[in-house]
Amino acid sequence: MSAFIHFFSFDALLSGSVAEFVKHSKIIGDDVEKHVSRDNLALLEQIEMTVLLKPLSDKIQEIQNFREKNRGSKLFNHLSAVSESVAALGWVAVVPKPGPYVKEMNDAATFYTNRVLKEYKDNDKRHVEWVKSFLTIWTQLQAYIKEYHITGLSWNNSGPDASALSPGAPPLGGSCPPPPPPPGPPPAFADDPPQDETSVARSQLFADLNQGEGITRALRHVPDAQKTHKNPNLRSQSGSVNSPSKSHKSSPTSPNSPQQPRTPMLKLEGKKWRVEYQENVGDLVISETELKHVAYVFKCSSSMLQIQGKINSITIDSCHKLSLVFDNVVGIVEIINSRDVQIQVLNKVPTISVNKTEGCHIYLSEESLDCEIVSAKSSEVNILIPHDDDYKEYPIPEQFKTTWDGSKLVTEASEIVG
Repeated sequence: MSAFIHFFSFDALLSGSVAEFVKHSKIIGDDVEKHVSRDNLALLEQIEMTVLLKPLSDKIQEIQNFREKNRGSKLFNHLSAVSESVAALGWVAVVPKPGPYVKEMNDAATFYTNRVLKEYKDNDKRHVEWVKSFLTIWTQLQAYIKEYHITGLSWNNSGPDASALSPGAPPLGGSCPPPPPPPGPPPAFADDPPQDETSVARSQLFADLNQGEGITRALRHVPDAQKTHKNPNLRSQSGSVNSPSKSHKSSPTSPNSPQQPRTPMLKLEGKKWRVEYQENVGDLVISETELKHVAYVFKCSSSMLQIQGKINSITIDSCHKLSLVFDNVVGIVEIINSRDVQIQVLNKVPTISVNKTEGCHIYLSEESLDCEIVSAKSSEVNILIPHDDDYKEYPIPEQFKTTWDGSKLVTEASEIVG
């Protein structure tokens, strides 16, 4: 397969599904449009293989930081879908199976795109089209990888150089001869003429990528005291960077330094109750609730929250040792990225979702025994059912057995003996 076809296959991905996704993002506007402009730049960065991977990594980090800085956004689920999956663009450095890696990132996005669909599918089709166009990017990228780079970036010894086919175009994976090994350090005061910086960077990049898993062997740990900020303002806030000879001085970025405290929050913004950074508080109460309200509980620890009345949904995100008691939820209760949480429903809830959580006890009421409980990537999840004025505990299986019955896969919980 020639380099010409490789280049335009990837270009078709950019001009097709990516362009469609950008169009729908502009229709939604607001934070989604700002966020996706960074996503699009990161995609374009991927075909510039004449530079090292650092610019791509920086773009991905910028996209993820944007989500973190806008947790209060009404479009937070959109931002999360993009942030959770944009790391898929790092497939160029994944061997031997970049395709499954992209699929894994796509699955991470689906968790949040499902929430977008749930919120907007009946009242705003713009968001539905946005989800479709976004997920199409990753499915088409998987198809592209399967066609040309199924085991990672490959090299065609007999294929032509892409730069010869398109003047000025960067050589792409699958089109170039095997890259030369990285050059050794030049001797002191060498008289050799300087090489073009772009050529050196390209050769170094391809040589590093061809190492496969060995690419990480040369990496070394950089202590926080030796790190610097790209942003001069952050550098001035962090103070001067300590040299190794002065490493005994404390630095705001060192692991032993206390983290900057976040301001605890419990307030209603629009229709969203925000409960954030609460620590060691045993009497948090939300009493003025309406059916349209949702509650978002983020990074609370060793605290207890009670939500009275009937609301639309509750999300517990990145909490530790949190106890939640609520009356009624008409939608869903979600527990994400949390540890050692306890959830008790006093009346009704139709669905409880547990994702990426270690240790979760869910106390159901008599009225909520028909609740659907969905769990993924979680451990130590236990359901407690009312029994003789007390509760009886039932663990959710963590181990499964899958067999082929001749026509399809059959999966069932595996009972652990002993």
